[in-house]
Amino acid sequence: MLLNGHNLYIEQNGPKNGPVVVLLHHGLGSVRAWREQVPALVEAGYRVVTYDRWGYGGSDARPGLDVPSFTDDVEDLHGMLDQLKIPIAALVGHSDGGTIALYFAIQQPKRVSCLVTVAAHIYVEHKMEPGILEIRQAFGTDERFRKSMQSIHGEKFEKVFYNWFEGWYQIGSLDWDMRPGIAQISCPALVVQGTEDEHGTPQHAMDLAGSIPEAELWLLPQAKHMLPQENYAEFNPKILRFLHDHARNGN
Repeated sequence: MLLNGHNLYIEQNGPKNGPVVVLLHHGLGSVRAWREQVPALVEAGYRVVTYDRWGYGGSDARPGLDVPSFTDDVEDLHGMLDQLKIPIAALVGHSDGGTIALYFAIQQPKRVSCLVTVAAHIYVEHKMEPGILEIRQAFGTDERFRKSMQSIHGEKFEKVFYNWFEGWYQIGSLDWDMRPGIAQISCPALVVQGTEDEHGTPQHAMDLAGSIPEAELWLLPQAKHMLPQENYAEFNPKILRFLHDHARNGN
């Protein structure tokens, strides 16, 4: 799909008349990141939209990420829903995808039936810098990690990594805090995070949930940052129950 001057790789699964769920991948991910969730959602009757964000996977290469505003990604999400003629959707976002989902829910409240964030970032936390540097070291020394990135993103895998690294590493000195805007979100929200997340403390998730009126907080014991991929046996039933209660069909 051509959007805003670049092509996005998009997949749709499930019944066309089902409530729409859009899955937004993490900062080094792609549609593959949701391989444990898509079949479960389809079986439950949802129309599932996954896509490689600009710069990732099968989508066009990208010169850089606009972290932490994610303005281009929010515009792409808006344009994609317009082109697919989807008036309203449930958003499920992991890490960067969760932050993008929050921005979209703030800016387009009538188009979000409900919201699930997993390990989303809403301000700069001390724990973020060592976590980012650890991944940087792994990318330079762990051949399996590099091969996995290349398998997902092809020839642009190094650009994908350095866009992410340079984007997040530079915000350490920024006075960035989404909480005033998040307080405007009015849709039902579920905030998920693992207690052992390498990039954020449980307090981060508590602050996020506390900023959204009547948001539900779920801290999964012993889970890490890659919770949807590593803890899908617990994660999938939780989001299915939440979506059953709150997702709605806008067709």
